[in-house]
Order: sequence, then C-alpha cells, then structure tokens
Amino acid sequence: MVRRHLWWLGPLAGAAVAGAVVAAVSLGGGSSPKTAPKTSHAHLRPAAAALAFQHAITAVVHELSPSVVQIQTPQGLGSGVVFDTNGDIVTNNHVVGGNGGPFTVTAGARSFGASLVGRFPPDDLAVVRVSGAQLTPAAFADSSQLEVGNVAIAIGNPLGLRSSVTDGIVSAFRQGVSEGNGVALPLMIQTSAAINPGNSGGALADLEGRVIGIPTLAATDPELGGAAAPGIGFAIPSNLVKDIATQIIRNGHVTNSHRAYLGVEIGDTNGLGVYVQSVTPGGPAAKAGLVAGDVIKSLNGHATLTVDDLTSVASELKPGTTVTLGILTQRGKHETVHMTLGTFPGS
Repeated sequence: MVRRHLWWLGPLAGAAVAGAVVAAVSLGGGSSPKTAPKTSHAHLRPAAAALAFQHAITAVVHELSPSVVQIQTPQGLGSGVVFDTNGDIVTNNHVVGGNGGPFTVTAGARSFGASLVGRFPPDDLAVVRVSGAQLTPAAFADSSQLEVGNVAIAIGNPLGLRSSVTDGIVSAFRQGVSEGNGVALPLMIQTSAAINPGNSGGALADLEGRVIGIPTLAATDPELGGAAAPGIGFAIPSNLVKDIATQIIRNGHVTNSHRAYLGVEIGDTNGLGVYVQSVTPGGPAAKAGLVAGDVIKSLNGHATLTVDDLTSVASELKPGTTVTLGILTQRGKHETVHMTLGTFPGS
C-alpha cells in the first residue's frame, strides 16, 4: 500500500563522513617536490548524445522553474504550478490542508499573499490564487500520450530547498493508488525521479518542459521502518489536473468528477470490513437497500477490509457501472447486493 509520509534527512551525518575522509587524506605520508609524481589532466570528451541530453535537462529547468512556486501554510511548505495568467496555481489538497487561507506564495525572489479558490479532496487537488502578480504559467502536456521509459524531471521545493530538481523516468502507470487516508487516486504516474516532502504539488515534466503530472506521493517500505522506498514516487497525470483545476477555476468547485459514487459515509472496523455510518437518501446505496450499521466486506469480489481497500477498488470504476457488494447486515446476516454506481457530486 502506498502512503504519504514525511521523513527527515540528517545533514550532520554527511558532514561527519566528509570530515573523516579529509582527515584520512591529510594523515597520509607526503612526497617531497623532487619525488612527487607528474600528473596530467585528461580532457574528457563526453559523447554528443550525452551532452545533448544534459542540455535538454538544463533547458527544461530554465523554462519551467519560474512556473513552480513555493506555498507556505501554517502546517508547512509545499509546491505549486502556475496554471494560467490570472495567477491561479494548482497544487495538492494535502498541501493546503484544512486551511482556507491566506497562504504565502513565493515565486523567484518575490512573495505574495494567496487565497483558496477551491479544492477537490477525492483527487487531492486544490487551486490557490495570487491576484495582481505577473506569474508565468506552465505548459501542460497530454498525459495520455506518455509511455513507460519517458524521461521525467521533478521540480519543486523538497524540505524547503527551493527549485530543487531530480530526474528519472516514467516507471509505470498504477490504478487505485491509496494515500492511506481514505483518498485513492484513479490513475497515477509512477516515476523513479526522487519525490521528497515539499515536492508535493510541484511539477513532473517531460523533455519539452511541459508538465506531465503533479508529484503527490512517495512509496514507503515497511522493511525500512516506514522510510521512503528509493525510486518509487507517484504523480497525478496532467490531463486529470487540467480537468479538475479548470472546473474549480470556472465554478469554485468540481461539477463533474467522473468518479463513481456509492452514497455512503464509511468508517473502519479494525480490519473486519467497512462500516456504513450513514446512507445518503436516494443515493446508489440507499436504492440497493443498504442501511446504517451494515458492513461492506467485498466489492466485485475484492475484499474490503479497510476504507482504503474500498476506495482503491471504487476509484477504478466508472459511474453507471453495476457492481456486486458482499454485505454483513446489521442483523448479522451475509448478503450479496447489486448496486448501480452514481456520479460523485463534486464539492
């Protein structure tokens, strides 16, 4: 299961190692000027293709960095991408957190006050706006054209280190990736570009300097004590970002989420299923006969022991699809229920 966690990188440990290396070198036996060996510096000639690739990376950084900003909230720092010439900035919902603003946005050497335009927690996206500033909008690619192996360049503010850059490739495409907080993303770009705390909401770009995704998650490895799993990060595809951000900017909220909807408020039961806390009147679950107190044990044959299990499976389904639910009723009876999914109403 993929979860978002913060982790701290200790610079003092690196400094101690560096000091030990210097000491080891200085303690070695020296040579007199008469006996010192003569050396020559070889002139390295990198292949033209390598130099061209290096130039392409630096060109992307110069092109896109002005469009990647730092967002400061009372909870900490994150990143954002300038979306349009009106000062709208798209970021992750978890970057803005539960705050309605104001926020501080830093672009280059300038800082501005920003306000919240709107958010859509199910896709972990939000838009904030800086009024009266001439910010440089980024270009967004068509993420449906991405292929595994494409170069991916992450630009953001990890750990508050502004305008940091890492690179890698598009490693895979994953469906139903859970954030571990009841939010599951329907489709994610997996990348080997390093994604660290503070990269959230920034840019994952292609070699043409276009945004292909918004970095959102880093995988964690239980065998490393929950620390980050190297080379496994996730980004929300640019096509979803463009769709949701445009709706938020136009309406202040999402009007068409394209997401399946069960019409229930749910909670965990310590791994025994998903507890139905309440049922929305007239919603899909109510029409299927579910009531408060029922426990959802499976969805289309997939065990749903936790809320994350249920949301991960449901995030891959489309509105209008008929699904099969395994239910433990409040009377203690196991039943199979058929439900036609609705459309998530937005927010």
